[in-house]
Amino acid sequence: MAANTKRQPVRIPGRLIVGSAPEFNHDTLAFMLNARQWGDMAVMYYSVFPLYIANHPDVVHDILVTHNSAFYKSTQTKIALKPIVGNGLFTNDGDDWRQQRRLAQPSFHTKRISAYADTMVRYADELCRRLTPDQPVDIEREMAHLTMQIVAKTLFNYDGGANDQLSEAVRTVLRNVDIRFARLAQLPQWLPTPKNREFRQAIAYLDQFIQQMIEERRRSQEDNGDLLSMLIMAHDDETNMRMSDQQLRDEAITIYGAGHETTSGALTWAWYLLSQHPHVAAKLHEELDRVLGDRLPTYADLPNLPYTEMVIKETMRIYPPAWATSRQTIEDVTVGGYALKKNSVVMLNIYGMHRDARWFPNPDVFDPERFSPENEPHINKRAYIPFGAGPRICIGNSFAMMEARLLLATLARAWHFELAPDQVVAPVRQFTLRPRYGMRMVARARVRTPETV
Repeated sequence: MAANTKRQPVRIPGRLIVGSAPEFNHDTLAFMLNARQWGDMAVMYYSVFPLYIANHPDVVHDILVTHNSAFYKSTQTKIALKPIVGNGLFTNDGDDWRQQRRLAQPSFHTKRISAYADTMVRYADELCRRLTPDQPVDIEREMAHLTMQIVAKTLFNYDGGANDQLSEAVRTVLRNVDIRFARLAQLPQWLPTPKNREFRQAIAYLDQFIQQMIEERRRSQEDNGDLLSMLIMAHDDETNMRMSDQQLRDEAITIYGAGHETTSGALTWAWYLLSQHPHVAAKLHEELDRVLGDRLPTYADLPNLPYTEMVIKETMRIYPPAWATSRQTIEDVTVGGYALKKNSVVMLNIYGMHRDARWFPNPDVFDPERFSPENEPHINKRAYIPFGAGPRICIGNSFAMMEARLLLATLARAWHFELAPDQVVAPVRQFTLRPRYGMRMVARARVRTPETV
């Protein structure tokens, strides 16, 4: 793609005044798939506001990697999220963001996060013991419950993070995020609506809880083994700075929300896809039985569970938790040959790229073999970005992949799940990609013969 060739994005047809907003809001995922027919970069009008949609991996790469310094997070994203996460890594930009990233990065080093493996497996095993054979289970709710417990323990060294006021406050905030992302214009938070009151109470509780944790860690000056301890101890050699209490609060709430929401969504879709593809489930079970037998997985087992990883990767291709992301130009810039003026807003079509036959033959087919050691090198790496790319790639991607593999392995070695007969499955875009009507499944205990073990 010639970077010096000026190309014009094709305008997506729309209606007078409202543009393409009705179609976008009615079925956003279908709209994102259809947007690809208008070219590598298309432009829709959301009412009177132009919104560019990047559909080609090379254009997206230019935005996230080659010319990343010409882009900030979009204003709409900040308006929607800053009342919740403040100036955390997800919303901050510029030099402040770079300093925060340097401070936070060591907390997610492989040696640090590997220590959390036993915690993840322990909570997953507790769920295994709670399940009742041949009974329905809300698998979406259970995955959210499980990952919320894990993030509370690994972030704050706090037990009970899925059954108390803390978890309810987080759920309230995440519901507010979904509502805010569904709106073009945001209602002021000071309006005394029931939802706003509920939201303010949840934020006040989270602020109080996190501040209490920060003060306890500062008093003890000990490393409790959790992420918060690491963030407090973090020191930026370039600026000789440490995180303030406000920065710690913003990072903690960002990690808490994003750290459980994305992984729980990916696992929910994995159980659904496995239920619809028995041959894939059989191959997964064969690997788990061969490697683990009757014991629980450990961090050391992960290199010996390649098919488990392939299942997770293919799940995130078909149902990427981050179905799109957006950027806004801070200067005139050319990406993929398209000239963008300052303050242009671009949506990166991750969902569309992951399901594009040009990069993934038979894209709607669930085929973990795409990510086998023989096949994965042939995948266009720019077309598969479940965690983003470039300097702003998800800081918790290694944590998330470790967690997803360990939880899948722990549960699948003992159980398989069948879709409830009356369950309608339809993905819907909210802040992350989730099932519109939940995911009710029937838990079936696995019966393993000596030969399979």
